[in-house]
Amino acid sequence: MNSPRQEVSAPTRELASWIARLRYADLPARTKKTMRLALLDTLGCGVYGHSTPWARMLLQWARTGAPARGEATVWGEAAPSLCAADAALVNGTATHAFELDDYHNAKLHAGAVVIPAALALAEKLDANGERLLTAITAGYEVMIRSSLAMNPSATRLRGWHITGVCGPFGAAAACAVLLGLNDEQTAWALGLAGTQGSGVWAFNADGTMSKRFHAGRAAYSGVLAAELAALGFTGPTQIYEFHDGGVLKAYSDASDPAPLTAALGKEYRLDTNRIKPYSCCGSTHSYVDAAFELRRRFGTPWNAKRRVRVGLAKVVDLQCGFDYFATSALNAQMSLRYVVAAALLEGQALPPQFSEAKLSDPAIVALAQRLELEHDPALDKLYPAQFAAWIAVEDAGKWVRVDVLDPLGSEANPVGERGIIEKFRGINPQLPVDQIAETVMGIERHNVKQLLALLAGKRTRALQPA
Repeated sequence: MNSPRQEVSAPTRELASWIARLRYADLPARTKKTMRLALLDTLGCGVYGHSTPWARMLLQWARTGAPARGEATVWGEAAPSLCAADAALVNGTATHAFELDDYHNAKLHAGAVVIPAALALAEKLDANGERLLTAITAGYEVMIRSSLAMNPSATRLRGWHITGVCGPFGAAAACAVLLGLNDEQTAWALGLAGTQGSGVWAFNADGTMSKRFHAGRAAYSGVLAAELAALGFTGPTQIYEFHDGGVLKAYSDASDPAPLTAALGKEYRLDTNRIKPYSCCGSTHSYVDAAFELRRRFGTPWNAKRRVRVGLAKVVDLQCGFDYFATSALNAQMSLRYVVAAALLEGQALPPQFSEAKLSDPAIVALAQRLELEHDPALDKLYPAQFAAWIAVEDAGKWVRVDVLDPLGSEANPVGERGIIEKFRGINPQLPVDQIAETVMGIERHNVKQLLALLAGKRTRALQPA
């Protein structure tokens, strides 16, 4: 019989070894830029999200009970007031608070998990910008590869919210880099992270706040996992692949460990990260683009009497194709019916379209309920590699159809640095956005505390390199 030590030569340890050895000099230029843009976008979403009721509730909770340790800052505040794990929880929830944060076609939101965890621990450790960027890179890559190994469509069809399931892996990987954990400690951290992974899609039943919480909780779990591993607390070193309780088998009937380590360190899956131009589920963005194109072709105001047909992949139908009734902002943001109706009638899908007044707007609700949704097997073949969509409109007895293979914000149709800056400015006009952007895009020359001061609105004459 093999000893436990002989049984563990497998993907978890290979991934842990890569994390423990990753250095800033190893990162390709494209990957560094992708992560700087992700950092800039995530900070903008997080500061904005702190104004939402659910983020305020998490902060209230974090500040009750025992006195908080001032290790890390709540984004937008002037000084550290929470322990690192609680700051990651609060800032992660705020970042995912209004469906503005980045996403990947592995069906997850990495920025809302990895960056709050990494930034909180980097502040605690007074890490420099190079170390922070390296940590974020490790976190994104591990989180994305974890989902790809599970098979994102199969995992989602079983009811799991992959951001909550795979997020702890990404956060733990980022924190392992910042703490300088060795191979063994990093494997423990991944094991401790994976055993905390959770998050189910039941929030869609009534549009509740739990989805917002999943990202923050995953960030918290990753910080906790890495800090415990640093103290010698052991975790399962076959967390992905073990036959009895390994996460690949537990979460999916179609998993494959190969994506965890295939071309690891040579190809970065995070390079295809996506920025959201709209404040709704990423799987609806191609439909927003199609709706805008139809508005361009047919003119405005939109004639709501036209018949509208919408094609969906099976996963999108399950996730977003439900009947729309005005209950909450999340319900509308996840509803393909509401999003398409708002995009056709309003010509936008940003926070104002998900205000309380708009959620029950008679014209939007009526159009949302009249849309004709149909499953299209051709879209199943594309999804999730491409978040493809089509909308068809009847005009004078003929159907005019618009197909979109890749939404605005994807690698095939990028938003770019200027678009992210304007998005940041649009939702946070009170902040020195240009200076924040300059600092983030040159984060290697600065430290975390300088950046956090800018998020608190502290405009400085000139930031001195760290």
